[in-house]
Amino acid sequence: QVQLVESGGGLVQAGGSLRLSCAASGSIFSINSMGWYRQAPGKQRELVAYITGAGSTNYADSVKGRFTISRDNAKNTVYLQMNNLKPEDTAVYYCNCNARITGWGTDRNYWGQGTQVTVSS
Repeated sequence: QVQLVESGGGLVQAGGSLRLSCAASGSIFSINSMGWYRQAPGKQRELVAYITGAGSTNYADSVKGRFTISRDNAKNTVYLQMNNLKPEDTAVYYCNCNARITGWGTDRNYWGQGTQVTVSS
């Protein structure tokens, strides 16, 4: 089992910044990647950014240049620094972890509970 604990969401004004954190714990053998997805009301969940175990990153076009994803492998933690936030960034942000559980030879996706990010005009 893998547990993901998210923090850092909140309410900010447009142009402000937030930093999301997600710490993975449990019987983790290895982590292939960690990332952030978001879902606004009435919309499908979409990828925001992810980072692989080797450090490669990928961003949605809508957040490139504004968001930065990083990781701390020693803590099994991923961060999302969000700058110049816009009202359209308002959504529930979900942490995702693709990991292999100790004793289980197949990688699986795990999800956090979600944290609300609200950006006001």
